[in-house]
Amino acid sequence: MTSGTRFGGLRAAFVNCTLKRSPELSHTEGLMEVSARILRSQGVDVDPIRAVDHDIAPGVHPDMREHGWKRDDWPALARRILTADILVIGTPIWLGDKSSVCTRVIERLYAISDELNDKGQSVFYGKVGGVIVTGNEDGIKHVSMNVLYSLQHLGYLIPPQADAGWIGEVGPGPSYLDEGSGGPENDFTRRNTRILSWNLMHLAAMLRDADGIPAEGNRRTDEPRTDPGGS
Repeated sequence: MTSGTRFGGLRAAFVNCTLKRSPELSHTEGLMEVSARILRSQGVDVDPIRAVDHDIAPGVHPDMREHGWKRDDWPALARRILTADILVIGTPIWLGDKSSVCTRVIERLYAISDELNDKGQSVFYGKVGGVIVTGNEDGIKHVSMNVLYSLQHLGYLIPPQADAGWIGEVGPGPSYLDEGSGGPENDFTRRNTRILSWNLMHLAAMLRDADGIPAEGNRRTDEPRTDPGGS
């Protein structure tokens, strides 16, 4: 079986949490597109979402229009994300941390984590997540730890080496897509982006073939049982 056949039918949502609205250049999108091209080449359907182009209300409810907000585009975006087997969150670094847009996206993901799949598990069970980070200040590992922890806490599975990023020289200077930055040619970034992309596909295909995570012991409706060890 070829890779293209093995991964065909998988869907991936690439949520770019840049602060820049379209069509302004997003360096985070530039690196995310490297990963997206790898997935597309293997038959994965990629859905790019630039979060800041949408009116995402703050809050931790599935639809904030039911809580006083006149507009909330999140329910429609959530449907797109929930149809995806793979979620890649991309964010720039600001003050050593993920963007405010990224924080809001994760908060709204949290808002729907109480929804259940047909096994009685979190609706995110059986899906895989990764993160891509860009900037010109330190913080790739810190941001990756933050985002990947959040995704696994909600129910996503995280494959090995599920983060990639580029920051160049720390301090004021060129960003990823700027002429002469060296970002697109950087061997370390290219390698990590390749590994991230393939491991996301491998794990997503494994989960699909195994019909997700077994439901024993992790259904929300299960009654707590006494520890058989008596401790």
